[in-house]
Formats: sequence, C-alpha cells, structure tokens
Amino acid sequence: MATRRDWLLQQLGITQWTLRRPTVLLGEVAVRLPEQTRLLIVADVLPLEGDLLVNDVVSSLNLSPSQVYSLQTAQVAMLPEDTHCNTWRLGISEPLPVAGAQLFSPALAELSQDAGAKRALWQQICENEQHFYPDSGGPESRL
Repeated sequence: MATRRDWLLQQLGITQWTLRRPTVLLGEVAVRLPEQTRLLIVADVLPLEGDLLVNDVVSSLNLSPSQVYSLQTAQVAMLPEDTHCNTWRLGISEPLPVAGAQLFSPALAELSQDAGAKRALWQQICENEQHFYPDSGGPESRL
C-alpha cells in the first residue's frame, strides 16, 4: 500500500530506490578475508570455535585454525567479487559465488550424527585434493 509520501514522490517524478543490502549503511561495506585464509566455512549457524568435528576436518586438510575463516550465508554477498578461496558449505546447498573448490555437507548438527554424510564429505575432499593439497600426495598419503 502506497503512503502519501510515496504518492507525492511519484507525482513529482522522483524514482524511489530500495536497498538490496541495507547493512551496508550500518558500516558493513565489505568483508575481507585475512591473507592466511585457505578455507572459508559458510553456514547459517556458524560452528563454535573449537568444535571437534570441524577441527578434525581442518586438520585432515592440513590446515591450522588460523587458516580458516567462517561467515554466515548473508555475509558472502559482502565479499569482493574476485575472492578466490576453497569453501566448505555447511547446510548450504546452493553454490557460492566464490572461486575455488567447494565442499558441501549437511549442517554441523546433522553431519556429526551421520556417518554417510561424513563419508561423502571425505570423498569430496579426495576429489578436490589438488585444491587442498597442492604440494603433497593428497589426504591418503597421510594415512
């Protein structure tokens, strides 16, 4: 329903715009990944720092916690367009507009209880090993 203000602006020929990302006005202009970031975790509900399953996956990728950065789904739109980073989508089925290998698994609560989902995640890691292990023989070489 149009307000009187909307009607007056229309009569004056003034085009109104709607912000797609109103959080930009709150100071959240862009998200910059730290230089050392090698894995971007994206989820609606971010995992707690020190989560054992996340630590196991990070360790299996031969990464340290300082090389991992977590973002909520809405924050991905605030990344620069030329962002290149491997990502792990936790419960996010749609691919992200970020260049690099993208792993997918159910949300952490479901993943921790589902052996099949863990196995599928490991298979994705193996299929994308050239992105995660560029200087080594892959995840199997450490078994």
